[in-house]
Amino acid sequence: MVQTMNNPVLAQQEEFSDYFEKIGSSVNNVVSTTDNEVGIGESLKEAVLAIDKVTLFRYLPIDGVKPANKKPLLIAYSLIGSYKMLDLQQDRSVIKNLLLKGIEVYVIDWGHPNKSDKWLSFDDYILTYLSDCVDFIKARHSLTNISLLGICEGGVFAACYASIHPERISSLALAVTPIDFHADMDAQADPSQASVGYLNRLLRKFTRKDLEAMIDSFGYLPGETTGLVFLEMTLVKSLTKYNWELLDSLAGDKDKVLNFLRMEKWLLDRPHHPSEAAKQWLIDLYNENKLIKKEFELENQKVDLSCLSMPVLNIFAKHDHIVPPVTSQALKGYLPTKTKYEELELNAGHIGAFVSGKANKLFSDKIAKWVSRKPVQKKGR
Repeated sequence: MVQTMNNPVLAQQEEFSDYFEKIGSSVNNVVSTTDNEVGIGESLKEAVLAIDKVTLFRYLPIDGVKPANKKPLLIAYSLIGSYKMLDLQQDRSVIKNLLLKGIEVYVIDWGHPNKSDKWLSFDDYILTYLSDCVDFIKARHSLTNISLLGICEGGVFAACYASIHPERISSLALAVTPIDFHADMDAQADPSQASVGYLNRLLRKFTRKDLEAMIDSFGYLPGETTGLVFLEMTLVKSLTKYNWELLDSLAGDKDKVLNFLRMEKWLLDRPHHPSEAAKQWLIDLYNENKLIKKEFELENQKVDLSCLSMPVLNIFAKHDHIVPPVTSQALKGYLPTKTKYEELELNAGHIGAFVSGKANKLFSDKIAKWVSRKPVQKKGR
């Protein structure tokens, strides 16, 4: 060992030997791995409602787990990514964690829109698709209201819906959800926040006409485009992941390889975003901040966050470079003083909030507690 350290040539030979050994191991791991092994979203579920390209899934209870005395939980994920992030791998699955606590879980799969869906807007996604899912679950369980969890853009959907129909939502949880899209402006002087809020700053540089022209030129907001934007936010990290760190990820044991490939599989599944909904997301909200100004409308109804009278849980990630925590925390200032409000900060990034070991457990535990209890059944005479 001492001889190698004192001899640069031998040390270099050893590095080359380790490098090529990793390449060989990586090739063997990839070649021997089948697509079936790289499964994501594997918790058992059944389709219970279909509307156009939207599907409502109900997760099947886990054998041996006693049902909690809680109302059903409906999860609305973002249009930009797949809800399967919540069930990426069985040892770090938010869905499985909730099922193990006896929670009845439903999730909305928004499907894969194309150019034929260009006219779909937030109005459709919130007041038709999301609303129909809520009504279906209420009817199925003979309840007047249910619990709702919205994530990222899905959190905006959830907040808007609960503002318009507060009587239908017994408890609301939002995760990594931007509310005040311009709240990051005061933090821009901090050099350590250079990559945080990049998307917010980028979109504020364009005019409404510019953004409309960009979206209309495609007929939708391509999933590939949003993927590239997210990669650019952490460019150095993204480049090293596919160079120096790639071999370490693929040359390890089989579990480590599968975990890496599961994430890559999820990242590649980025649905297109319908044109009209994309314009509301990028222009009305990101660019013009209409939600906070009480100018954002759905079917001619103004969305007013002060109508959120149910208990509200706001979860954000400390190292989130896509949704700066301050844009989420701003929600508190727009709620009625009587509203029960709690925050949970996770020591993670935008995606790490759901897949990193510690954050994943904290997130799941808090959501399970936040789900409303079922009403006490009156005994017959």
